[in-house]
Amino acid sequence: MRIGVLTLPLHNNFGGILQAYALQKVLKDFGHNVVLIDKSRYVSLGPWYKKYPIYIKRSINKFIFGKNIIVKADAEQNRFLKTIAKYTEPFIEKHIRRVYTKDFSNIREKDFDVLIVGSDQVWRPKYFFSKIENAYLDFAKEWKIKRIAYAASCGTEEWEYTEEQTNNCATLLKKFNAVSVRESSAVKLCYDNFGVKAEQVLDPTMLLCKEDYIKLFKDYNTAQSDGNLFCYILDEREEKKSIIDCIAKEKGLKPFYVNSRYEELDAPLEERIQQPVEKWLRAFNDAEYIVTDSFHACVFSIIFNKPFIVYGNRERGLARFKSLLSIFGLEERIVSTKEESIKAISEPIDWERVNEVHRQWKEKSMSFLNNNLK
Repeated sequence: MRIGVLTLPLHNNFGGILQAYALQKVLKDFGHNVVLIDKSRYVSLGPWYKKYPIYIKRSINKFIFGKNIIVKADAEQNRFLKTIAKYTEPFIEKHIRRVYTKDFSNIREKDFDVLIVGSDQVWRPKYFFSKIENAYLDFAKEWKIKRIAYAASCGTEEWEYTEEQTNNCATLLKKFNAVSVRESSAVKLCYDNFGVKAEQVLDPTMLLCKEDYIKLFKDYNTAQSDGNLFCYILDEREEKKSIIDCIAKEKGLKPFYVNSRYEELDAPLEERIQQPVEKWLRAFNDAEYIVTDSFHACVFSIIFNKPFIVYGNRERGLARFKSLLSIFGLEERIVSTKEESIKAISEPIDWERVNEVHRQWKEKSMSFLNNNLK
């Protein structure tokens, strides 16, 4: 089948990139022709006859009236974006087949047999890059195709849709042939607000095995990590640093980091350049322990069978962490104080049990995809 996948734009987020990679690989392994529909991150003013009048107006304001503006601001912004993505973009280009669109109305029915929405927080209005109805395939509402949601996430237990968005998306979702979500909380949200029954499945990254990811960084000849306590922190806080210092001392480990300040607009450009995806993957393999506030770092800790604790990231959506860890009986890995972290690191993880749960959920999730694509 010809399948188009709609997810969040592939920027510089490791988890976002890898969930798109994993879902595409699984679908290709099933024998399907798969392409990811991606929204370009680069700024465009359109054709030359629209662009140059804008440049002329800015030039007058800058050089005649002395205003502090950049004449070719779009080009400057694109230069920054390309620099920040200098390591992540090659991974995407090599491993993920995609097409760009500026407007979903440009997508043609004749090119697809199936459209799949997911995964990641694609159903969270404040994270989606366009009107939220697009994430429910409003542009394809009259198409004669299969519509499937795979591991779509609302990110939170709270309902963040307006009444109009709720009504619109409910109508659209009822056209879907199959609906699955990533969090248990989303099962309830879909039923309570859309009147639609959804099935909980695994994040796409968990459909692949550790060896699939090891191959990626081995093929890239990634150097060994500079430490054995992997600290992947998205939102730096003093209390998180205190927890890291505590664990390093308790375990006799050397902390190391693999991330940048790419989301911080006021940070120096050289500090915003994101690290290679392969280096991030290698970090899980090399680590003896992991401290994070990232959902996908939790996921990969489980895949690589590495002990970890996660500082609950409420700003980015805590429901995701609770749902994931409850599947594996690892709720105690969520901490918010130094005392809780000391208690958590003293409790070993039963990886044999965790891996058996993972196997069962993987089988269930793969069956959902395979059965609904027949």
